[in-house]
Formats: sequence, C-alpha cells, structure tokens
Amino acid sequence: MKKNDKPKTKAGEELSFPISLGFGPNANSSVADVKKGKIVRIRPLHFDWKYDKKGFNPWKMEAHGKTFEPGMKALIPPYSLAYKKRVYSPNRILYPLKRVDWNPDGDRNMHNRGKSGYVRISWDEALELIAKEIKKVIKEYGPYAILAQMDGHGEMKTVHCAHACGTRLLDLLGGYTLQTRNPDSWEGWYWGAKHVWGMEPVGQMVPDTNVMPDIAENSKMLLFWGCDPETTPWGFDGQMASRLCYWWTDLGIKSIYICPDLNYGAAVHADKWIPIRPGTDTALQLAIAYLWITKGTYDKEYVATHTYGFDKFEEYVLGKEDGIPKTPAWASEKTGIPEWTIKALARSWASNPTTILHGNGGPGIRVPYSSENGRLEVMLLGMQGLGKPGSHQVKMIEWNMHHQQPMPVSSVSPYPSKASRGYMVPVVWDIKKAGFGHFGRGMTPENIYPKQFIPKDLIHDALLKPPISWYGTTLCLADTTDQFVKYTYPAKGCPEVHMIWTDTPCWITCWNDSNTYIKALRSPKIEFILAQHPWMENDCLFADIILPINTKFEEEDINMDTGNGQFRIMLREKKCIEPVGESVSDYDAVCMIAEKLGLLEELTEGKTVQDYIKLGFETSGLQKLTTYEEFEEKGYFVVPTDPKWKEYAVGLRNFYDDPEKHPIKTPSGKLEFYSQGLAEHFPDDKERPPVPHWIEKGEGHDESLSSERAKKYPLLIMSNHGRWRVHAQCDDITWTREAPTCKVTGPDGYKYEPLWINPKDAATRGIKSGDVIKVFNERGAVLGGAYVTERIMPGVVYMDHGARYDPIVPGELDRGGAINTITPHNTTSKNATGMVVSGFLVEVEGIDLDELRRKYPEAFKRKYNPAAGLRFHAWVEK
Repeated sequence: MKKNDKPKTKAGEELSFPISLGFGPNANSSVADVKKGKIVRIRPLHFDWKYDKKGFNPWKMEAHGKTFEPGMKALIPPYSLAYKKRVYSPNRILYPLKRVDWNPDGDRNMHNRGKSGYVRISWDEALELIAKEIKKVIKEYGPYAILAQMDGHGEMKTVHCAHACGTRLLDLLGGYTLQTRNPDSWEGWYWGAKHVWGMEPVGQMVPDTNVMPDIAENSKMLLFWGCDPETTPWGFDGQMASRLCYWWTDLGIKSIYICPDLNYGAAVHADKWIPIRPGTDTALQLAIAYLWITKGTYDKEYVATHTYGFDKFEEYVLGKEDGIPKTPAWASEKTGIPEWTIKALARSWASNPTTILHGNGGPGIRVPYSSENGRLEVMLLGMQGLGKPGSHQVKMIEWNMHHQQPMPVSSVSPYPSKASRGYMVPVVWDIKKAGFGHFGRGMTPENIYPKQFIPKDLIHDALLKPPISWYGTTLCLADTTDQFVKYTYPAKGCPEVHMIWTDTPCWITCWNDSNTYIKALRSPKIEFILAQHPWMENDCLFADIILPINTKFEEEDINMDTGNGQFRIMLREKKCIEPVGESVSDYDAVCMIAEKLGLLEELTEGKTVQDYIKLGFETSGLQKLTTYEEFEEKGYFVVPTDPKWKEYAVGLRNFYDDPEKHPIKTPSGKLEFYSQGLAEHFPDDKERPPVPHWIEKGEGHDESLSSERAKKYPLLIMSNHGRWRVHAQCDDITWTREAPTCKVTGPDGYKYEPLWINPKDAATRGIKSGDVIKVFNERGAVLGGAYVTERIMPGVVYMDHGARYDPIVPGELDRGGAINTITPHNTTSKNATGMVVSGFLVEVEGIDLDELRRKYPEAFKRKYNPAAGLRFHAWVEK
C-alpha cells in the first residue's frame, strides 16, 4: 500500500481543500483551510470559486409572481462548520488498544466488556492478534461464525469507505454473517405504506420529480407531520429545506405542524401547531377519514377509479366491524387533540390542495405499530386525489436517494461507486430511467443476500436465544413481496456467531433495547470483538481490540454532493492534514489485516488508492462533462441543471391522470385500502390486518396511557433526530455543546443530555430546569438534564437519540443520555421486523448525585472533558 502524499505547502502558507461534510448520501460541500498542518477553519464551498456560474445553467422556480433560485454557496449546517473540533477531539483513538483483561490464550473475561480498561499495543501486535482470531474462528466454526456489523451511521467516504471494507476481505475468506440494516428511517412506510401504494424501495412517494415547484404553484396547505425541516435535513442535505419553508410562507401557503413538541421548524414556520401524543397518529387519521366519509367531503370519483377495497376500510372507520365509530371525540381521548381542532383540520384539508412533508425517521414512524399510521397517511392523500396539482407526499431530506429528487434535476447525477471499497447508499442515476445503484460487495438485487444474515434490530435475540425466525430480509433493496418470506438464524448448515467485527459501533445509542444488546455483547459465546473507529465511544467500549481510524481530512478520496437541492457536485477530496496519532483509514486497516492473512493482492485487485479515485471518476458520469485532469486541478465540479427539467412529469401526475395506463406497484395497480398481500399471507394478523386498525395494545407492545404499566410509568417519551448531531455523530463538538438545547450542565460540571418536560409535569415531580434527572422504566435508566419548557405537551417528555453512552452500570444505568438503552425490545409488530424507539412509557424523577457518586465511585472518577465530553484517556491505562 502506498501512503498518501503530504500536502505540499510553503512555510506558513494557507491551503484550501474542497471536501464534503455530509453524513448520509452526502451533501454540505465545504472548504477546509489548513495552515502549518492544522485545520484553521471550515467554510461553505462557493460554487463559482473556480468556475463561471453561467455554465451551471441555474434553475429558477416561479410561482404567483415570485421567484426562487439557488445560491452560489453551499448551505452547510453548524456542525459542518465546527467539524474540526471532531478531528481534534480529546476522544480520538490515537493508537491500537487491547482490553486489559482479555487474554486470547487464557481467560477472556467477556463479562467485563464495558467495564474493563484498555492498554496500548503496537499495530503489529494488534494485526497478529486479529489474524490469529480470524483463523481460529474459521477453523473451529467456519467463516459464517463471523458477524460483520458494517452498515450506516458514519462519515461518508468512498475509497476509504467508513463501512463494509471488511466484507470484501471476509468474502475472500469464505463468507460471513451479515448484519442487515433494517429500514430504521422508514419503518412505518416500509412495513405499512408499501402495502398500500408499493413505492419501492422504502414506501415513500416516488417519483417525486418537480414536486417542490408544484407545491409552490398549487398547494394551499402543508402538513409537516412529525417533520422538522430546521433540524433533520442538516446532516444530509444542508439547509435548503429551510429556505424553501420561508419561500412557501412568503407565497401565503399555510404550514401546519403535527408533533408532540414545538420543534425548531414549527417554532419558526408554523401557522398552527397541533400537539399530538406519541404513537396516536393512527387515531387522528381515522377520525379525519370518518369526517370525510360522513360529510361526503372526499373525492368519490378518484376513490372509485384509483383505489381498491375502500368499502372494507369504510366499514372499519364507521364502526361496523368493531362497534366503535372513529369519531373526533374518540380520537381526542387517544391523541390529546381537542375535537374542534380535528374537525377544523379535516375541513381545511378537504377544501385545499394539501401536501404532507416528512424529515424521515421522525418519532411517528418508529412507534409501536407504525405500519398502521404509515398506511393511513397514504389513504388520506388518496381520498383527496393524490397526484393532482398540490397534493403529494414529499421529503425534506435525502433528495438523491431511492429515486427521490423533488428539486430541479441536473443533467448528470455523478456517482463514483466503482471507487468504493466498501458500502455506498442507493442514489438516483438517471431521472429518465429512474434507476439506482447500490455498491458494496458487488451488491445487486440478485446477489445481495448472503447465506446467513441477521436483521440489525434482532441481533440481541440472535446472540442470546437462538434459533430465531422473522419475515423479510429488512434490506431496503428488497421488494414488498420479500416481507412474506420467512428467514431463520442459524441458517441451514451455518454456525452461530462467535466473533463480531464492527466498523459501525453506534448500535447502543441508535437501535432498540440496547441494554439487552449489551448483555449479548458480554455473552461468553462471543469470543472476540474487533472495532475500528476514529472515536472512543459507544460499542467500542465492549471491544477486545480497537483500531484507530482516520477522519476524512486525513485521506485522499473522491466524493459527491448530490443532495443539497441546489446543484449536484463531485469533489476530489485531497488529504488536508497528517493522520492524528497512529490512525489509518478504514480501507488501509482492512488491507493491513489482509496482508497478515496473505490476501492483500486479492483484496486490492492490484490497484492503488489513486487508481480507484480515477476509476470512480471515469465511471461516474462526470467524464462526459469534464476531464480528469481538470477535476484533479480544481478539486470539484458543478454539474449544470438539465435544460429540460421542467418537462418531466410532476410526482404521481401520470397515475392521477390515467391509473390504468400508469399503475402503481400493488397487486391491483391501485391504492389498496385493503391489502391483498397481507390478506393472503397474514390473514389472522391482529397487529397488521389487511385494513389498518387502531391498536391500543397487542401481542408485542403495551405502551399506551391506558395500560396498567402507565400507573408506574405515566409519561410517553418521544425521541427525535438530534438538533446538534447526526445520529451518534458530532456529540463532542465543543461549540454546539454550549447551547442549552444541546447539553444541560449539571452541578458536577458534567454536560447531560436534555430531557424536555412540560412545566406541569415538572412541577408535580419537583423538577426545575437544570436539575439532573433519571428517566426510566423496567428496561433500565438514563440520566439527563431537565429542560422545562412549554414546547413539549403535557404528559410527554422528549430526549434525542444518539447521545454517547457513558455507563455507570453497563446494561442498567447510563450517564450519557443514550435513551435507546431503554426503548422497547420487540419489533414493529409480530410480522413486521422494524424497530420501535419512540412512543413508549417512562417515568422521570430527580436524583441525588452525591448518593450516586458514593454508590458508583469508579464510574464518576472516570476522566471527563467538560467542553467535549467523553475522552479517550478515561479508558486507557498508562
């Protein structure tokens, strides 16, 4: 392997490097200014820095005498501007580590994972130990005894991909067990809405071409349903969603926010905030349908020609099936929304072209039985003529994934997938073909499924109580019919897992019931855990060997920014600084392991990093517009807008105009109010019946306020995407941690994760802002800092997911605010293998910090950086 060349600079000269600082499909084109080998600032990329903007063919939206155009700089969020604080975080892993009481030739002390400290070892010793363990596991159990946890939530890189570089090596060794990424941002749509309107791959509306201009011209009301356009899009697309919201307000379009909290978007843009209890959206939707049916205010002609099974849906809504009409009064008791508000919303929707907007993975779509509200949303849109001018479902995020691109399209969507040595997310290739690519392991829909796999949200069950079975691979590439296929672990002829290799060590703070997952990591059957990561956090604390990994500033790469909503861009990311400590890239770490195993040449295919960068360019689509030499010299390229962008059909307009000629992908080709697929394969499923139902309590979940459990845990908690981080990333940025909505400083100087609580609920518990509190249920407890505010409705509390885990008692009590440690264990429903991480019961109480400190002195003595939080040396013995 060739090491990356140092950036060439004269003494004291400042250099500027284009770089993409997105955290999903990539956005946030930035420039890193470097002086004397250090990053001194990060700023937005100005698109016309090295090009004439006339060549961009900038688009222009026009509506009601007003115009909206792209700017000439990237709209990057605060944590992109502050990302240098992550690069130089005191929590960076500086060198290889071995758990102090893990002896591969003796007692491995698996039960001490999460408690033991670490000692520094050399790279050579680390590689020898890793190679030895891999050979041992394969010899004793076979290659499928190695679990590859190598999917999302990390820096977006290409050659040095943060995820799945290791699967290529494991393929060469004979295979592995794959952790399949459940559709964590789309659960209710994936397991529910797909059975109404198809919309492969994740159940959200596609195509959505030119929907944003159509909203401006034709919509009269926008329903931001669990959507926060001032938060969730930041890490994935930047802040273009914010600009759109301001423009829509300027056009006189009404914005209604339906969510338990007055979120950041609602605080700025809402004409009306409708607070709703978490997990009760289904009741509100049914009441709206009831009003439309009884008042005759739905589009009867559309329903007759574009839908299937409406009569069965009508019977349920009117109470003919169960004797309970789904009236506004009935819904008001469930949702906490006044009857008159429900009626007013239904009237306004029936009278005005209305679009529903989402920010992905909001709390409403990851609650118990979210398949039901996911389906009902589509049905309500259908009752008012889905696809007509101004009537759509659209996302304010990921404007380049899964065929979705509601903004004006570019002439080419650059995608350097052939450069990737790991995993890249699906993106749109060509609007005319509506195709998409997915790269990693040479993945295609035909060969994506390995011999043995485990859904990510079932890992704890698989490790602790095999055998297990479930429906659906849970992979986002899978067709709806895959949800009717039953899979098992261990697969036929395969062993159980005995080794874990993770480059995605954020399971604990982002997935379901991670206290049980922690028990699985400490199981004696898991003989070896290898983690590779830039920061000492979350799942790394349970590894036996930890490898230090670069940030993207320390590598040569090629990348794209295709989701910013302005222009599509590809970047030649040059190495900005030297590696911090002894860190290497994810790809280089895997190459070093491959070399120890005698497989380096096979892994690299004889190519250097530079070779792969050039290959990525030459197969990206960009080669049609510029030369590789110019791309190398300038460091980025802005793709011009497609001159024919206005000619492409708007959203589902073709289906609206002629459903027979343009059917959707359901058995009937129409919107299915009664799912034929569910009726055929799961006719007796009470948790996801053919017609969507309100489910107060079921076999898998009992998380409503009517539950007996609510007497002990009387509050519903919601968990959003974080305002000041992206999932588990950016929790250590010192600048943002100063914001009171990012961290609450306790009397001990520790910065606690905020728990929003209404003044009424705080008063009854004797809690005031700034108090250190405990939020808990029978699954465990998490500490936090009270943030008392009217911005959360009574009876509901709110804590973001993604805070870094800081165990006081591993698997029981967390100080860092990792709320996912106490989320429900069971999946969305019995036959829907999604996860539930919001809308569950808890209680909150104040705590005595002194008492906790006396009880757990070791945890409270752990080294801590008040500005950045957790620090690497807290776990490393000198």
